[in-house]
Amino acid sequence: MSNDIILDRILGSVIPVLIVVIIGYAYGRWRRPNMSTMNQINMELFVPMLIFSVLAAKSVDLTEYIPLALGTVGVVLGSGLLVWPICKLTGIQPKTLIPPMMFTNTGNLALPLVLLAFGETAMPAAIVIFIVSQFIHFTLGFYILDHRAKVLNRISVPTILATFAGLAVGFTHTAIPEVVLVPIDMLGQIVIPLMLFSLGIRMQDVTTNDLGVGIFAAILCPIIGLLIAYGLEPLMQLDPLQWSIFILFAALPPGVLNYMVAERYNQEPTRVASIVLIGNIGAIFWMPLALALAPPL
Repeated sequence: MSNDIILDRILGSVIPVLIVVIIGYAYGRWRRPNMSTMNQINMELFVPMLIFSVLAAKSVDLTEYIPLALGTVGVVLGSGLLVWPICKLTGIQPKTLIPPMMFTNTGNLALPLVLLAFGETAMPAAIVIFIVSQFIHFTLGFYILDHRAKVLNRISVPTILATFAGLAVGFTHTAIPEVVLVPIDMLGQIVIPLMLFSLGIRMQDVTTNDLGVGIFAAILCPIIGLLIAYGLEPLMQLDPLQWSIFILFAALPPGVLNYMVAERYNQEPTRVASIVLIGNIGAIFWMPLALALAPPL
């Protein structure tokens, strides 16, 4: 791939994302809005709508994404296994560091980057990664923090229902009237800009508390993800588009949901917030690198 094409891909996807995040940051500094309600609506309504609209599309053959889904499981679980001894060496509590290293920003950051860098045809692959990662987070991730945690909860139920509904429609090739699909698709399109705007608002909370841990995690998370991804490459045999998206996924920073879950279970939420927020700032470096590593399409 020529340097011009690589540069165009990076600038055309990263810069629009950064602009929306910066606008969110500036508005957050000005108005200090409480985004909890909007984030709740996004997770409980708009995200399920996006998942359903993508999975229910007539042109999507979901069997094509089985290797990608298995690779996603490998990166998520492999990251947890590799970080465990690092926690022992550094003295960082495993429950604080392991979940953010396993569960990355497959929503706020990955979806808009994939859309801008690779177009609408890449969205089913991005949604598959998002669903697999979220499902493991809702199950194993919650269990890591609390062995009594329920898989079905206020956060997880809408996403799980939308996933099963979308899969059912996709596999059975059920025809859904356009008059129904269009409003669902319109609501789903709200997800990406709202996620980025919300991420920008959260950036105002970055402090120097736990700065060292945050920087360490911002470097560790994508390195481990990329090492596992390249280790899995010979087994997965992905086409160039799916491999490009998988590389982007492997280099993602910790997901914002980690902070919300840590706060819910009182697992050093301030430190987790630093890990998440500093990691997402570090994505300014890692995301262009991941896009540059992507093969020609």
